[in-house]
Amino acid sequence: MGAPIVQLQEANIFQNKQCILSQVDIEVQAGDFVFLIGKTGTGKSSLIKTLYADLPLQEGQGGIVGYDLNGIRQKDIPFLRRKLGVVFQDFKLLPDRTVFDNLNFILKATGWKDKAKIKERIQEVLSEVGMESIEQKHPFELSGGEQQRVAIARALLNTPEIIIADEPTGNLDPQTSLEIMEVFQKLHQQGMTVLMATHDYNMIVKFPGKILRCDEGTVYEVVQKKPS
Repeated sequence: MGAPIVQLQEANIFQNKQCILSQVDIEVQAGDFVFLIGKTGTGKSSLIKTLYADLPLQEGQGGIVGYDLNGIRQKDIPFLRRKLGVVFQDFKLLPDRTVFDNLNFILKATGWKDKAKIKERIQEVLSEVGMESIEQKHPFELSGGEQQRVAIARALLNTPEIIIADEPTGNLDPQTSLEIMEVFQKLHQQGMTVLMATHDYNMIVKFPGKILRCDEGTVYEVVQKKPS
């Protein structure tokens, strides 16, 4: 087994100088599908923000996709984030731009210049999430589920090593949530590593994976009982 894609050792996670999670020891290997579960306010989002270097890792050791999270330099953070596909609960699409322009904006910001290659890549990622024919629509013309599919497509643009999703079905109804989970499952079956924070326990039953639970100030792995 190679080096883990994500590893935290004896990590203490702080938000506003308050220690939210202590002595965190976790590993995510390439090809894993990992659920990060726990009630609202137990530290799931703080942990995820630490992984994409939005919160600094102040105590303990941590690494992700080959980057050391201890004292990562500000100028290296954009390069780290190119190797991560981050999906949020509230989509974070630019409302005044078409779907094509939302994705084009990310590719140009990350150094893509060839217009033909940009167009081809945008069509590829939209196809992967089942949204081939909506390039010229604006986000407000799409349902919540369609907007989240576009957000997943955006996360795939630079062929990340891992997708980190923070409550990606949190704003969606149960049927749409199921459809979005099926998109993540399909990506996982194609070899993508996925780390997903959720408090939707129905999803964990339907889509088995490794489970990490945030509870009482720490994180531990939950061993699922095999059905008898």
